[in-house]
Amino acid sequence: MEELARVNGVSLFTRTVGSGPDVIVLHGGPGAHHDYLLPQFDLLTNSRRLRYYDQRGGGRSPVQRDTAVGWQEQVADLHALIAHWSAAPATLLGYSWGGLLALLYALRHPERVGRLALVSPAAASVRGRAEFQRRFAERANDPRIADAQRRLAASGLRQRDPEAHRQRGFELAVAPYFRDPDRASALTPFRVTGRTQDEVWRSLGDYDLTGDLKRIRVPSLVMHGRHDPIPLWSAEDTARRLQAQLVVFEQSGHVPYVEETTRFVSVLDRFLPRSA
Repeated sequence: MEELARVNGVSLFTRTVGSGPDVIVLHGGPGAHHDYLLPQFDLLTNSRRLRYYDQRGGGRSPVQRDTAVGWQEQVADLHALIAHWSAAPATLLGYSWGGLLALLYALRHPERVGRLALVSPAAASVRGRAEFQRRFAERANDPRIADAQRRLAASGLRQRDPEAHRQRGFELAVAPYFRDPDRASALTPFRVTGRTQDEVWRSLGDYDLTGDLKRIRVPSLVMHGRHDPIPLWSAEDTARRLQAQLVVFEQSGHVPYVEETTRFVSVLDRFLPRSA
């Protein structure tokens, strides 16, 4: 089921699939949309209901340029949606930036959270984010990726088949997220709204949540790829402070739901609530 939810003066696109206990899915970005989590995340609709939404300022939840889209607005929207869906105490399943959003929400509204599942979570401090940016830039210069970009530029594909050229360009842009750059072709294409992405990170400033994470005391799971450009030590520290189970995906980078789909589903299926 798809619908627009009107909250906090904006319209948010939502998509609900499955039946059973609610699990609210928080996509990455910031400024992206939920579609690129599909079809793999939908495999979790085994005796549970997944509630997706496009966060304000991204995907099918566009806003006017003078509308604030910082982290506090994103937290307020999630709070309103949890009330709209009568989903408290909420199970939050956050991917990448969505994992950080889940932590920001749990710190502000601990009584409204019942369970946290963080997949490849963005670093909980600006130090970890800086290390991610360094590693990503380094990977983008991988000879395999650089050579493929040169071959694409010289191929004439832009003129012959613009859609195929866009697809290949997308694959090469996201390849540094993968352990094996060739697996990027299996990721559903997406776009990021630059203004939203920039404003969220700007609004966070020199953030550091690590000292506060011990205040979150709900059942928690952290999943992270061994080869993720977001450093593993960041996920390990988050898991330790949350007293959470940590599951490392040895054959994955940032996208274990694509790179190790079967194990991804198995681990989450055991952790997430489901109908008896």
